[in-house]
Amino acid sequence: MNEASESESTASDKELRINKEEYAVANTVAIPTTDDEDDGQERYPFSFKKLWAFTGPGFLMSIAYLDPGNIESDLQSGSVAKFKLLWLLLLATAMGYIMQVLALKLGVVTGMDLAETCHRHYRRIPRIILWIMIEIAIIGSDMQEVIGSAIAFNLLSNGRIPLYGGVLITIIDTFFFLFLDKYGLRKLEAFFAFLITVMAVTFGYEYVAAAPDQGKVMEGLFVPFCDHCDRKALEQAVGIIGAVIMPHNIYLHSALVKSRAVDRSDKRRIKEANLYFGIESAIALLVSFIINLFVVSVFAEAFYGKTNDDIFNLCANTSSQYAHVFNMTGNQSVNVNLYKGGVFLGCRFGPPALYIWAIGILAAGQSSTMTGTYAGQFVMEGFLNIQWSRWKRVLFTRSLAILPTIIIAIFNGINDLSGMNDLLNVLQSLQLPFALLPILYFTNSESIMGSFRNGRILKIIVWLLAVLVIGINFYFVAIFLGEIPSFWLFYVLAALILTFYALFLSYMVYVTIGFHFLDAKLERLGMVICPCCKVSHREILIDELENSSELRRKSELIING
Repeated sequence: MNEASESESTASDKELRINKEEYAVANTVAIPTTDDEDDGQERYPFSFKKLWAFTGPGFLMSIAYLDPGNIESDLQSGSVAKFKLLWLLLLATAMGYIMQVLALKLGVVTGMDLAETCHRHYRRIPRIILWIMIEIAIIGSDMQEVIGSAIAFNLLSNGRIPLYGGVLITIIDTFFFLFLDKYGLRKLEAFFAFLITVMAVTFGYEYVAAAPDQGKVMEGLFVPFCDHCDRKALEQAVGIIGAVIMPHNIYLHSALVKSRAVDRSDKRRIKEANLYFGIESAIALLVSFIINLFVVSVFAEAFYGKTNDDIFNLCANTSSQYAHVFNMTGNQSVNVNLYKGGVFLGCRFGPPALYIWAIGILAAGQSSTMTGTYAGQFVMEGFLNIQWSRWKRVLFTRSLAILPTIIIAIFNGINDLSGMNDLLNVLQSLQLPFALLPILYFTNSESIMGSFRNGRILKIIVWLLAVLVIGINFYFVAIFLGEIPSFWLFYVLAALILTFYALFLSYMVYVTIGFHFLDAKLERLGMVICPCCKVSHREILIDELENSSELRRKSELIING
């Protein structure tokens, strides 16, 4: 009975591997060669033609830096601190770039994404907990995308489409966008480029219309101080990191780079792929940073130092149907969100500005939905070694995301729905160590990365980032404990959850540090690296060589016609 079960399991794994290989081959982009390449060269010459062939994964990855959660964080940053936190937005984007470079390097060098590597190197229970943590991050991100899209539909229809209606529409349009995958990878990447262009044009229009003081913008960008910033501004500064760097995006990027046909038997080709992917990611994140800068600057000019009465009077003078939105809390500072941001732009610059803002938010929500779907599929397949079709994956994630969102949309309203983004940004930050520590763990390893492992300086930088992120998480926890209702049941639940979180985080840190010190010595003996590893790296290497040779043969047949 056991032998039959084991045989059936092996056959199932083999069938899954074949299906994944066939999908990978069908979606592989060939990398062209140039006439001036010479086998004797230490490295191949730079080519814009090759850069274009490698372009795509970085821009799909950059979508996560432009999701509705980021946009809301941007406008709140501008409203509470004006331009004073722009330097932190730049720093957070740079930190994100370092994380994305580690992710792409892992995918290029090993041919496995981060989730697959975790499946290889973590034992069952830690692996499942890690998967659950990342799934929580993906579902939280999906909720932000649903919220952003629902608000956009409401604004575009002048309120005719209720919030719950917008939430339901997101179910339908997501399945519609999945059909784009049938038309080929490059066309899908082109569609995402179009959505990024829509965001750049719409938010760029608002920036030009608002005409912020360029000198103040430059000062906020390059002077790393926040004079006279209150606690709210400090909390927003901490929240920027959680909003910008998304945990599931690191898993996504490590998988997307596998779509390019890279000869991993040639170190020069690996170096070349790392270079081009790194350049493309830098360009993509620069574009996303500029778009985020547009949003921060527009609402720094619009809301900083303003009260609800100030904005209400402005809207009332223009006979806006939305003026009542700002007449609820009187002479207090405006608590801005995605909805109020669009309403203000309509009052200040006319209805076209409101519709343009809504189109930008819709583009952000829809593009993030698609990349979130891909991330969820890669994470589930990698961690659990199972393969779902994308429509099943969408149905699973979207169902979990829609239930709480639609309840709030029906019974609470726009302010609570938009305000949920703040809580979800905190959730993203709390899950970030569970992407950061594994990528640090694997890319530091000589037995996994060989000569492409992280250098000493990069190790120090990434460890500092890890310490910073974990410190930010504890700060968030302190804020959260101060804001939960004074009821014993809430305190008990919070204590249980935080204890579990702290224990698992400590385990992950222990594994990462232990792996770092034991890697070199134990690898010489061909032994298991650390207590969490389930197979030796020698076994992994042999298995990967056997698997990759057949995949490489199929790739060459397709590429050569």
